[in-house]
Amino acid sequence: MIVFNRINHVQICIHPGAEDDARRFYTDLMGLQEIPKPPSLIANGGLWYKIADVELHIGVEPVVAKSKRHPAFEITNLAFARELLEKNNIQINEEPYIEGRIRFSFIDPFGNRIELLQIIET
Repeated sequence: MIVFNRINHVQICIHPGAEDDARRFYTDLMGLQEIPKPPSLIANGGLWYKIADVELHIGVEPVVAKSKRHPAFEITNLAFARELLEKNNIQINEEPYIEGRIRFSFIDPFGNRIELLQIIET
């Protein structure tokens, strides 16, 4: 049996040459902490971020069709996140109700679906 400890990282993608745009969105707007990529991967482009004890890897690849694939990040201030994104013209997509959590998703400027959720006591 495989024993899993936790999610180590989630990878999403941007189009080639969009690192500065990604920093404006993920660092400046979302407030994520960028971390250095390993030297052996720097030539591939992209960015790495630290989110709590998980890493978000943003790779570079040509634009691909939309998908249901996504990372879901648990946060503690969902209402603030919604307001911040809406103020920055990011469309919020309501997600079906799941007991014990409130949530929504959005498409980042690079076509990645991102879900944010907050656990609530029922």
